[in-house]
Amino acid sequence: MNTPYGELLLALRPEICLVAGALAVLAVDLPKNSRSPQQRLQISAALGVLALVTAGVWGLGAGQPGPLFGGVLSLDMLAQATRAGVLGLALLALGVTAGTSRLRHPAELVAMILFATTGFTLMAVAQQLLLAFLALETASLSLYVLAGFDKSRPESAEAALKYFLVGGVSAAFLLFGFSLLYGLTGSIELQEISVQLAMSGPSPLLVVALVMILVAFGFKAAAAPFHLWAPDVYEGAPAPSAALIASASKLAGLALFLRLLWPGLGAAAGNLTGAAGWLPVVALISAASMLLGNFAALAQGNVRRLLAYSAIAHAGALLLGVIAAGHSGPGPLFYYAATYGLATVGAFGVIAVVERAGRCQNLGDLGDLAGLRARSPLLAGCLFVFVLSLAGIPPLAGFVGKFVVFSAALQMGGPAGWLALLAIALSAVALYYYLLILKQALVAPAKESSPIKVPATAALALLAAAALIVVLGLWPSALLGLFQ
Repeated sequence: MNTPYGELLLALRPEICLVAGALAVLAVDLPKNSRSPQQRLQISAALGVLALVTAGVWGLGAGQPGPLFGGVLSLDMLAQATRAGVLGLALLALGVTAGTSRLRHPAELVAMILFATTGFTLMAVAQQLLLAFLALETASLSLYVLAGFDKSRPESAEAALKYFLVGGVSAAFLLFGFSLLYGLTGSIELQEISVQLAMSGPSPLLVVALVMILVAFGFKAAAAPFHLWAPDVYEGAPAPSAALIASASKLAGLALFLRLLWPGLGAAAGNLTGAAGWLPVVALISAASMLLGNFAALAQGNVRRLLAYSAIAHAGALLLGVIAAGHSGPGPLFYYAATYGLATVGAFGVIAVVERAGRCQNLGDLGDLAGLRARSPLLAGCLFVFVLSLAGIPPLAGFVGKFVVFSAALQMGGPAGWLALLAIALSAVALYYYLLILKQALVAPAKESSPIKVPATAALALLAAAALIVVLGLWPSALLGLFQ
C-alpha cells in the first residue's frame, strides 16, 4: 500500500510555513553586529508576520476535510477554525511584541512565537495520542522560553522556572494517562479508542487513566485546583509572552481537550448526576475554577495577577463549554475561547505599551494605569473595549460568548443548568474587579503628565483586536455559523 505522503504535506502546509519562517528569521539575523536592535526587531517581526500570513492564506483549506493519513490528522471545521484562530492571535501578539523595548534577542523571540504557533496548529488537527502529545510539548517548550525571555528581570526567570516545573508535571501525568489508554485499547488513534471503550465498558484502569489525563489538562489550562503558579507566570513573563500563553495556547488546548474527551473518550463520559465518568469531574473543576478565580481576583492589587485569576475563572466557564459541547457541538466553546483570546491579548498589549513608556520594567499596581485616558486616549479606548468584553457586557463579543455557552448548558438542564446559573452569578462578581481596572484608567487622576507614544505596530494590533471584538459581538454568526 502506498503511503500518502503527498496528502500529509498538503495538510501540513501551515506548519511548514511557520517552521520555514522561524528558520528564515534566525538565518537573516545572523549578521547581528551590522544592525541596530531596533532594525533587527523590525526585520524579524516583518518576516514573522509574513510567515503567519502565508500560513493562513496559503496553508488553510489545504487537504480534504475529514481524517487524513490513516487517521493521524483531522481537518474538520473545528481544526480549521482553531488553526485560523491561533494564527490570528499569534499575529496580534507579534504586533504587540514589535512595539516593546529592551529586547536583546528579537529574532529568537519571533522564532519562538512561530515555533509555539506550530505546536498550536498541530494540536488543532491531532487525531492520535502520540501526535497530540508531541504537538502539546512543542508548544509548551516554546512557551517556557518565552516566559523567561526578559533576562534583565529575575521575575521573568522565576516565571519560566515555575512554568517549566508545572508543565513537566503535567506532561508526566498526560503521558502516563495516554500509556494506560493504549494498554486498555491497543490503539493510539482516537476513533479506535472510542470503539474499544464502548465495547469493553468501564474498568478501574480506565478510571486511573481518566484521572491522569484530567489532572494534566487541569495544569495546562490553569484550572483550579491545579492553577498553582499560574499567577506568578502571568506576573513575571514579558507581556507579549503572557498574551500568547493566555490566548492562543488556551484556544488550541481546549480544541485538543474537546477532541480527546468527546470523540475519543465519549464512551467514558458518564453523566453529571454522579455516575462514574469524566463529566462530573470536569464539572467540579469548572465550579472550583470559577469560584476561586473570581473571588481571588477581588483581592489583587496587581493588574497582571488580577488578569491571571480572571483567566482561571474564564477557564472554569470554558470547561462548562466543554461539558455542553456533547449536546450543542463545538461552536459555542470555540466562539467563547476565540473572543476571550482577542480580549486577553489586547489587554496584555496595552500593558506592554504602558511598560515600554514607564520607568518600571513590569506593570505593578493597578494605580500604574491611573490617568491612562489623559496620557493616551487610544490605549484607554482599547482597554475599555477589552475589559468590558472580558466582563461580558453587550454588545461586545465577550457577552455573546458567555451567552451561547451558558445557554447551551441551561438547555442540558440538571447539574449543568445549576453550573450555568453559578457562572452567571459569578459574572456579577467579575464585573466589580474589571471595573476597578477601568476606574484607574478612565477616572483616576494621572500620576504623570507625559503622553504615552504608541508604536504603529502595537497601535495597529490593538485596534484590530478591538474592532474584531465589536464586529464579532454584533455579527456572531460569522463564527457560530461555521459549525451549523
